[in-house]
Amino acid sequence: MCGRFTLTSEVGELQQEFSFANFTHEITPRYNIAPTQPVPVITNEPDYKIDFFVWGLIPHWAKDPQIGNRLINARAETLAQKPAFRGAFRYHRCLILADGFYEWKKDNGSKTPILVKLKSHKPFAFAGLWDSWQSPDGSEIRSCTIITTTPNTLLTPIHNRMPVILTPAEYLTWINPEPVPPDQLNQLLRPYPGDEMIAYPVSRRVNDPHIDDPQCILPLAW
Repeated sequence: MCGRFTLTSEVGELQQEFSFANFTHEITPRYNIAPTQPVPVITNEPDYKIDFFVWGLIPHWAKDPQIGNRLINARAETLAQKPAFRGAFRYHRCLILADGFYEWKKDNGSKTPILVKLKSHKPFAFAGLWDSWQSPDGSEIRSCTIITTTPNTLLTPIHNRMPVILTPAEYLTWINPEPVPPDQLNQLLRPYPGDEMIAYPVSRRVNDPHIDDPQCILPLAW
């Protein structure tokens, strides 16, 4: 699964990597982004505006928004079958901006947090789904989930799942406002090459979702 991630890149670098997007909100560095918090997304709506959605998908048909706490990830293999995801897979896809993510490696009865990044240290996008939920009082909550897949060679010793990271060439296909054949979308939901990524242990400070500072991403010795 993917339960924490980072977005520490400068705005200028984000604008360079996502040059097609409309930056209408301020984006500040985040070192320990956790579920239920707002995360920057670009949806498949035509304006490609960067907005902030709640992390944890609340399907539009849900009676209780707390369901989002259990839907922070969506397995790529079952998107078309799961009621919570199949509609969003067809009509509500998004990019979730990031530049690293954490996984916890089991080691002698304890769990060590590992930060995973691209070797280039550039920002990237997770493949995500989004939905809009209307509360009884008429307010709206827009939310999202991160799609996961099988791990690559780097992640296999660490965890049995990893988030789907798209390449820049795939961004506009994933968020195309026009219908895209499911087979074409499924081809994008694969592990990112392990030889293009790095991973290193970090402080257990990241275990606390209230801690969000640069010390979270500092490498520790293996």
